[in-house]
Amino acid sequence: MKIGIIGGTGLYDAGLFQDAEEQRVLTKYGEVKLMAGYAEGNQVVFLNRHGAGHKLPPHLINYRANIAALKETRVDMIIATAAVGSLREDIAPGQLVILDQFIDFTSGRKHTFFNGGADAVVHVDMTQPYCQEVRGTLIEAAHSENLPLVEKGTYICTQGPRFETPAEVAMFARLGGDVVGMTNVPEVVLAREAEICYGAVAVVTNSAAGISDTELTHQEVLDTMAANQAKLKRLLAKSTQMAEKKQCSCTDAVSSQRKLQG
Repeated sequence: MKIGIIGGTGLYDAGLFQDAEEQRVLTKYGEVKLMAGYAEGNQVVFLNRHGAGHKLPPHLINYRANIAALKETRVDMIIATAAVGSLREDIAPGQLVILDQFIDFTSGRKHTFFNGGADAVVHVDMTQPYCQEVRGTLIEAAHSENLPLVEKGTYICTQGPRFETPAEVAMFARLGGDVVGMTNVPEVVLAREAEICYGAVAVVTNSAAGISDTELTHQEVLDTMAANQAKLKRLLAKSTQMAEKKQCSCTDAVSSQRKLQG
């Protein structure tokens, strides 16, 4: 079993590795730096989404290169982490949320590997955008470690890098959003196009604008992530230990659509 872990804000080193070594993978979309090693008997590949020193803002991340690199290294599943703001008063900072849906408010990002021509045209199904098998593993691992969590959550993805306005936050909540962040789209879509099982755990770092009594800062996000890093790493370690290959529709998400197209 080979597992890819994508670390978001505040998780720049999975802290799970034995004998970790750097790998550089050259894809048609650019070069990607990975750390590869072993954890709990499985191969693990760690990708720092924002790059060394958190130098890449959300709208400039090379999402296609990242997912293509993980595909090239033949990972069986991806577990992604994300720092998010809460859109609900009953989801407090420090809580873990296992995402199950998203709403996309980004613009201008490279959302697909399939742009027609030699790349073909493919319309992948996103009824269940996050792999149910990976979600199940994360939830089971959290219960095993006695980690409190929210088992479902709709992620609103904004363009960034600015934080949201109170008016936007109110709208997102009315649309059914639970948390808001800036990076999960197009990452989750590209993983589906790459036919890789993908799940994501969001760490609530703050209440969103208008819900919070104070102005938002990136330092608050970093501080809350640091305070909750230990339990996030426990969840990742247990999930890595429990992960196993299963039959899943993610692995033929593109090939099944091509069959329909004849």
